[in-house]
Amino acid sequence: MIDSRTQQADALIGELRREGSGRLTIFLGAAPGVGKTYAMLSRARELRKQKIDVVVGIVETHGRSETAALIEDLEVMPRARLEYRARIFEEMDLDALLARRPAIALVDELAHRNAAGSRHERRWQDVVELLDAGIDVYTTVNIQHLESLNDVVFRITGIRVSETVPDLVFDRLRDIVLVDLPPRELIERLRQGKVYVPDQAAQALQTFFSPSNLIALRELAMQTAADRVDSDLRELQAARGMSGANMSGTSMRRRVMLAIDGLGQSEYMVRVARRLAERRDAPWTVVTVQTGVVDEARQQELDQAFALARKLGADTDVLRGANVADALLDHAGRTGVSAIVLGRTRERPVARMFNRTLTQQLLQRGAHYELTIVNTPEARARSRRESHAPRLSLTRDDSVFALTATVLAVGIAWLSERWVGLDDLSMIFIVAVVLVASRTRMAAAVITAVLCFLAYNYFFIEPRFTFNIGARQGVTTVFLFLVAALVAGRLASRLRMQVVALRAANAHATALQALGRHLASAADLGQVLAAGRAALQAAFGVQAWVRIGEDTVVSEGAKLTDTDLGAADWAQRHGQATGRYTDTLSGSPWWFLPLRHDQGTLGVAGLRFAADHPRLAFEQRRLAEAMADDIGQAALRTRLVSDLETARVSGETERLRSALLSSVSHDLRSPLASMIGSASSLASYSEAMSAEDRKSLLETIQLEGERLDRYIQNLLDMTRLGHTGLTLNRDWIGVDELIGSATGRLLRYQPQVKLDIHVEPDMRPIWVHPALVEQALFNVLENAAKFSPPGEPVEVDARLVEGKLRIDVRDRGPGIPEEERARIFDMFYSVERGDRGRHGTGLGLTISQGMVGAHGGSVEALPGRDGRGTTIRITLPLIEPLPQKRDA
Repeated sequence: MIDSRTQQADALIGELRREGSGRLTIFLGAAPGVGKTYAMLSRARELRKQKIDVVVGIVETHGRSETAALIEDLEVMPRARLEYRARIFEEMDLDALLARRPAIALVDELAHRNAAGSRHERRWQDVVELLDAGIDVYTTVNIQHLESLNDVVFRITGIRVSETVPDLVFDRLRDIVLVDLPPRELIERLRQGKVYVPDQAAQALQTFFSPSNLIALRELAMQTAADRVDSDLRELQAARGMSGANMSGTSMRRRVMLAIDGLGQSEYMVRVARRLAERRDAPWTVVTVQTGVVDEARQQELDQAFALARKLGADTDVLRGANVADALLDHAGRTGVSAIVLGRTRERPVARMFNRTLTQQLLQRGAHYELTIVNTPEARARSRRESHAPRLSLTRDDSVFALTATVLAVGIAWLSERWVGLDDLSMIFIVAVVLVASRTRMAAAVITAVLCFLAYNYFFIEPRFTFNIGARQGVTTVFLFLVAALVAGRLASRLRMQVVALRAANAHATALQALGRHLASAADLGQVLAAGRAALQAAFGVQAWVRIGEDTVVSEGAKLTDTDLGAADWAQRHGQATGRYTDTLSGSPWWFLPLRHDQGTLGVAGLRFAADHPRLAFEQRRLAEAMADDIGQAALRTRLVSDLETARVSGETERLRSALLSSVSHDLRSPLASMIGSASSLASYSEAMSAEDRKSLLETIQLEGERLDRYIQNLLDMTRLGHTGLTLNRDWIGVDELIGSATGRLLRYQPQVKLDIHVEPDMRPIWVHPALVEQALFNVLENAAKFSPPGEPVEVDARLVEGKLRIDVRDRGPGIPEEERARIFDMFYSVERGDRGRHGTGLGLTISQGMVGAHGGSVEALPGRDGRGTTIRITLPLIEPLPQKRDA
């Protein structure tokens, strides 16, 4: 049940959507000539006097001077000229009107069909685009052009109107103006030539403009206008949270479901369901249940009915199952349906005897649903015809197959009786019936069963070669054979239909699964586009084209013209399918689908079918739309991943920048401050200082200068590691010499440091870049010396382990937490409690790792001995130089 708060929220959302787009005003008439255009222009002149920007998009005067006089003071947009089959047609210039962006656009004849080559097939689609652009529209339409009333108008006038407007357009109404004229006055205007020319007027008076027709159409127009007013009132009350008599019906609003089978009158049923749903102010769904293979004619009718339903604002779905009633009731229970609408089922006397018709099953098992059975005069006439002639929709191939199977069964039975001595030949004929049923439809199986029944009786039941049956048990045998054959054929046919349905569903699922698998492995947008194009091409066997932003992939040999690209752009901007199989830019041979996501449209995909390809089946259309949605979601995922990675890199860059500034501000200012202070003291008080004080100040300047030089060298080394890389100039050097050089540099800067050095005896020299490895070892030693307590030595242990040189540098400092050991090699990372902190630049260990890594080695942080301090382990592979070739 939908509570009042949900209703109020839905109503407010609908109101906000209407306010966010252009507002539609329709001048509605019961018939041509009542004065709709005149009333619209009169209203436009009044608005023009109020300084409102009103522009005439297109108005048809039909030679009426009083109508033409009303246009004189209004701005009129020039019409677009289109050439088609050596003729020039004039239509409304939609692009010019969108560029002009008036406050109100006047668009006459809403149901008009545009000339070939226009962007849209119908003028109401142009109006929708104007509304989406935020332009208010005044338009005119007659009641017979409303799509849901098409069959009602046909029953009244006997004329089928082809130019119709979907009710979905009426749902965007702001105001509806009923332009009324009594039938007698309208007929008088017609006779005076104010509606049609005399020849057409005379013919119209005898057909459409009869008094009875005009009275019925006038009542229909009034009823439609009143229904729209009631609907607006209900929505306004819901938006304001009001309750009362008018809202009592909507508090129990549930979904209306129409079930169609594609066997005639499907579009009529859709229109009826639309009117029922509109009166109840309820959402509605159109479904069909497929229990097997659907022939081409039936599929075409279903496709047309579904297209009409979507145009009228319904949801559509294809259900699958062996039992139609089960599928309908299951779907109704899952989607909140309260009313089920279906047409009168076919005459099935035997099924009715056992309560097995669809209507009976729904009545018995769907007691809590409202069931509406709709009938038409055409259906009744068809039912009467079918009651006299059984319906066996057999093709020529089915008939030939049934006859061939019967002949083969007779031949095999004769051979079995003559050479094998088989007495019970009925099983051979039953096998033939099952074979036909499993390969064709049920009608062919029934024909095969009858033919096998007659052949079995004629050739193998005594007396032979006659249809007479001599013994009583023979009669029983023959008729039991017929029953068994029919039952076996029915079961085999149903099994075949289920297998075909499962194959179709499996093909659908397989295509989506394959697409999902490729999209899941796509790492960037280019791979998503390539995977999407390949999947679309493989699923439909046609050329495919996918575009997101500036990235495009297309099948080999496929080319898109400017018209095709214009259709693709329109599909992406408006989130609707365009091109072939649609009413928008249908001149393009490509069918374009928007790639949607939750926030809008991300791109567009196109499929180019062969010129002789029939209209797309509903299943194909649904598969393509599902694949397009999956591609859009995958593209959105890669875009989000890219945005997150960009944000992460930006954040990391900002962190490094801040760390660099902090490090520079500390490690540059500290030595510079000491140097400047010492130099200033020497400059100001050198004569008063003793020689020892001057020497101390000069040593301070030297030490701080060397410290600053080391910091700058670290920055330069880091730049080399990050951009240009390191060039290794290898040479032989002893391990003791390498360690001695690094410790000697350390003692020059920090003479108070104690060192405990252990080098494995008889260790052979190593083939490395001496300066780089010495610098890496020095950085590790300096790092350890900073945090070793006073009086505690820094241990250096060098030895060969498993064919590699391992140098361990241990300190007795506070150590590094285990969870932070891996991060100490990041640039500018500091551990206040451990070896990286107060006095470090945050680059030393990072540089050491890069220099050792360039030699194929590694640097890692380990816990110190006895749980105290930290051990930094340097591991270097022992590499031999390549032997040099001697010149011949």
